[in-house]
Amino acid sequence: MEFTKMHGAGNDYVYIDARFEKRDWPELSRRMSDRHFGVGSDGLILIKNSNVADLKMSMFNADGSEAEMCGNGIRCFAKYALDRAIVSRTTASLSVETLAGIRHIVPLLENGKVTGARVSMGAPVFTPNDVPVKLKTAGEYGSGPVLNYPFEMDGHDLPLSFVSMGNPHAVTFIDTPVADFPLHTVGPKVEHHALFPNRVNFEIVNVDSPTHLTARVWERGSGETLACGTGACGIAVAAMLSGHTKGKVDITLPGGTLQVDWDGVGEVFLEGPAEEVFSGEWT
Repeated sequence: MEFTKMHGAGNDYVYIDARFEKRDWPELSRRMSDRHFGVGSDGLILIKNSNVADLKMSMFNADGSEAEMCGNGIRCFAKYALDRAIVSRTTASLSVETLAGIRHIVPLLENGKVTGARVSMGAPVFTPNDVPVKLKTAGEYGSGPVLNYPFEMDGHDLPLSFVSMGNPHAVTFIDTPVADFPLHTVGPKVEHHALFPNRVNFEIVNVDSPTHLTARVWERGSGETLACGTGACGIAVAAMLSGHTKGKVDITLPGGTLQVDWDGVGEVFLEGPAEEVFSGEWT
């Protein structure tokens, strides 16, 4: 079975053309994602046929759990499909079916090659039951955003803002450098906290300026990753609603910088790189 490894700002995935393949995908994701005994990745992404869009993207985390959406992964998905002429390279945008809904991707070209993409990531969701997050006082929030919800873990004061970008996110803004935060110990505890019935992606953020943020992400099912597209979107939304930023913002993660644009009302737009690392054969 042929595979290709790709990454968007260091958030790396194994890609397989699964339009004519049937496998135990969760188990395969666990095996291929292993960085010692497999290919090594944050998960597995499948290219499938769709009845409602140009193509369908299925995604499995490194632990085998299925995820709804991945902003970095879908940019590489578009590059994979266009570079291999699975869809026409003349298309102005590519529609992709995901568990979070249909997403539209505009490829970015340099010298005729796809080097990145701009993705319409959908509108953020704030209603606690839809994120989902189980709050004892959820009724008082209605469908509005829950910002800076009191939360403490391992002695760290971490007020959380909750948002869904098709998958759940909990964002906290801290004053100490994110590089010094013990994410490897706090992250899994937040991911599996009783507040989050479907677990959660956890983001810690420094506000550098009204146009620049620095962050690290603990991804549900994969652990700390070098970047997270939906996480960057959740961060940008929470930052704007909290008064830290306005309009377009650059978010620097360990693997690179992503650009997020939100008008405060409609869809969130994510822009960033897409790179192919290598291809091989899995026996």
